[in-house]
Amino acid sequence: MVKVVKFGGSSLASAEQFVKVANIIHEQDSRRYVVPSAPGKRFSDDIKVTDMLYSCYDKAAKSKNFDEEFKAIKERYYGIIEGLGMTLSLEDEFETIKASFKARAGRDYAASRGEYLNGKVLAAYLGYEFVDPAEMIFFDENGAFNAKKTAETVKERLKDIERAVIPGFYGSCENDTIKTFSRGGSDITGSIIAAGVNADLYENWTDVSGFLIADPRVIKDPMPITTITYKELRELSYMGAGVLHEDAIFPVRKAGIPINIKNTNDPTAQGTMIVESTCVKPRFTITGIAGKKGFTVVNIEKDMMNAELGFGRRVLEVFEKNKVSFEHMPSGIDTMSVIVNQAEFEPCEQEVLAGLHRNVSPDSIDIETDLALIAIVGRGMKSQRGTAGRIFAALAHSHINVKMIDQGSSELNIIVGVADSDYEQAIKAIYEIFVIHQL
Repeated sequence: MVKVVKFGGSSLASAEQFVKVANIIHEQDSRRYVVPSAPGKRFSDDIKVTDMLYSCYDKAAKSKNFDEEFKAIKERYYGIIEGLGMTLSLEDEFETIKASFKARAGRDYAASRGEYLNGKVLAAYLGYEFVDPAEMIFFDENGAFNAKKTAETVKERLKDIERAVIPGFYGSCENDTIKTFSRGGSDITGSIIAAGVNADLYENWTDVSGFLIADPRVIKDPMPITTITYKELRELSYMGAGVLHEDAIFPVRKAGIPINIKNTNDPTAQGTMIVESTCVKPRFTITGIAGKKGFTVVNIEKDMMNAELGFGRRVLEVFEKNKVSFEHMPSGIDTMSVIVNQAEFEPCEQEVLAGLHRNVSPDSIDIETDLALIAIVGRGMKSQRGTAGRIFAALAHSHINVKMIDQGSSELNIIVGVADSDYEQAIKAIYEIFVIHQL
């Protein structure tokens, strides 16, 4: 068996955490390829190394003295090295980084050095080979990820390497400049490596024991999710459920590789297994609840709109021209509602309204703000009658008005829109009817 293991920033924030990580890796011989993040926070008021690097580089880019900030970064790494009882020197790397900062190598380069240096330390501590992802993870001239070239190069580069540490978060463009994924991108690197080496399992180690059915900031001690499908995870991640970067799903999903979310500080915990499909029946009707606040609904009314060929296309064309993406688009015979991100819509709302009048000549347009969207997701919903009815009954019992309903054709999820002010209470009501009452 071959496993790729990725460790997050909190898992590698200190020498003590490095020891935990090493013990986990050495416990199973199958854990052969390791993807580390940059050191995270050691305590609540601490600063992540990535943020320290951004701050340091911003000073360098403005030709200001950044010696103090750079010294603090060095101290973080040498603190880990000394805590591990190692004699490793990173002076050559630090000299190169400092010179590159002065030469204004870019913020992506600056941010990537957190993973790069942590990879150097971890490789030396484990006795594994260090492989720079800049040699095998590629982006095109527009900064878009080059999946085909990356897949071919990863496979070729790692085919004869038994054990390796590959830093997460970054790769390189065709002109050899460093390019990073978005925040949390080490998850994506781990997924790419897992697909490239045809791993049997991708373990993603973090500071929580997998996914929870609901946000613990809203629900006290929510139940864990032991098994979730890629489709369910995609729906929940899109609606704000954290833990795993949503783009990390695609490389392993295509290769049919399961992901196991595990807790570095509680390695014996089962965690959450993410799979393509499963015959494992969920304990509850729903798998999870997730949501976001801050949406706006643009309601368009026009008699006989259903008979107008291309009406919907002309509506969405206006939003596209103003660079506003839509989240959902429920409609009736004479009405169409376009739900958009409020912060994205506000700066250009009048341009959008004027464009709609020009393009489709509506009878009226109404705008409703401060909408929250809540996704109720679960593969068990398809086989259970009355799921939607139970959701609406629970919300009605809590005196919450449902402003929007949208159900996917797969019957995998139901999305309801409520006022931002009702968001937390709505999640509590749904969790109670589907989880508490089924315990």
